[in-house]
This record gives sequence, structure tokens and C-alpha cells, in this order.
Amino acid sequence: MREIIQAYRGMFHMFFFTPLVGEECSNTLLDKTLALDLSVFSDQCFSLAVSKTLGLGIVVGSSIVKVPQILKIVAAENADGVSLVAYVLETLALIITLAYNIRKANPFSTFGEIAFISLQNVVILLLLTTYAKKYVSLLATSVFFAATTYVLVFSDVITSELLTSLQWVSIIVATASKVPQIYENWANGRTGQLSLVTVGLQFAGSAARIFTTLREVKDQAILASFLISTALNGVLFLQVLLSLTKAKKEEMKIKKE
Repeated sequence: MREIIQAYRGMFHMFFFTPLVGEECSNTLLDKTLALDLSVFSDQCFSLAVSKTLGLGIVVGSSIVKVPQILKIVAAENADGVSLVAYVLETLALIITLAYNIRKANPFSTFGEIAFISLQNVVILLLLTTYAKKYVSLLATSVFFAATTYVLVFSDVITSELLTSLQWVSIIVATASKVPQIYENWANGRTGQLSLVTVGLQFAGSAARIFTTLREVKDQAILASFLISTALNGVLFLQVLLSLTKAKKEEMKIKKE
């Protein structure tokens, strides 16, 4: 491994480490790695590299994180167990957070997944309203989120101070977005068309975001949103897991009979 790094040092430096963590950290990481210096693992540059890599991984993974949920709804031709209110509130909170990060000029690797998840949420909302034959809601939802995104990101109507306040409000909105879904799961005694893969990836992604936020952004509003999101996503993940386990046991019981 050492020989490979030595042979391709210039390539690693130019095309990987420098774009990821900057020239100074790139040299530090490569020098310590080649010298087999174990202090590299406690170096600030190492934790930055881990954070950047993790962040980019989350962004890439987020581009398909809700595809299993979308496919499950389409295959079933219904959205049983998926809360419309929950998705409207979650998407609103995501758009506020997206606008906040863009206007704060935070590194894309620390929030990029929000853009992809928002787009996938809109697709799910369109499916929810279409299968429920709520065509007025379909049109209203499309116009509302398009207008909200424009005003928050591109308009001067929302000042930086107001956007910061909205970011704190989005934490309440995000919390409220999960509660209807959690309650619906509890009331129904099952999780319907909720996808274990999607919910699980959301839980893992929000948990990982706690680390990247602490390392790169150090913004209390964003950190608070990820802490609460991780806790609520964890509850949802546990509900889906228990629901699937229960369904599997009932299926096996029926087969035995």
C-alpha cells in the first residue's frame, strides 16, 4: 500500500486529497501516511478528510434514498400507511434548511443531500395526491413548494436574520413532520407501505450528519435539527423493523396451520 501511495502521490494529491481537504492537509496526510506515522489518525486533517468523505457519501446515497419508498408505492398502486401531512411538513422543513445552508455558503458536502431528498419528497407527494385522487391538492402542493423555494433561496424578501429564525422554526416543523407518521404507525399497528431501506438510510444519514456538522459547520441550529431528526428517524426505523418482524411471524404461523 505504501509503495502504491508513493508511486501515485502526485495523482492522490492533485485529484483526491487537495479538492477534498485543501493543499496543506493533503500534504500532511500523505507525508504522515508514507512515514507510517500513526499520529495521522489524531490529526485534525484526518478528521476533516473523514468528515468530507462521509458527507459526500451521504450526498451520493441521498440521490436514491427514497427510491425504494417511491417504488413500493408505485408497485402497490396506493400509499397506505404513508402520511401526507408528514411529507408536507418534512418537505417544508427541508426546503428551509436547504435555503439556510445555501445562503450561509456552507460546504455542499455538509448539506447536499437535502436537495436530493426534497426532490424525491415532492415525487412522493405527487404520488400520494394522485393515488388519493386529490387533484386540487396536487396542483396546490406543486405551486406552494415551487414558490417557497424561490422566495427562500433567490428573493431578498427573506432577510438573513429572518432565515436564521426560520431555520430554528424548521426544527419544530421537522419534529411535527415525524410525529403524525409515528402516531399513524402506532394507531394502525403496522407501517403499511413504509420502506425499511428508506427509513433505515435516513436514520443512518442523519446520525452521520451530527459528526460532519460538529466538524465542519459548528452551527447550533443545524446541529439541533440533526439531533432531533436522528432521534425521530430512529423511532420510525424501530417501528418499521418491529412491524415487518410481526408480519413475518404471522405469515409463518399461517403457513404452519
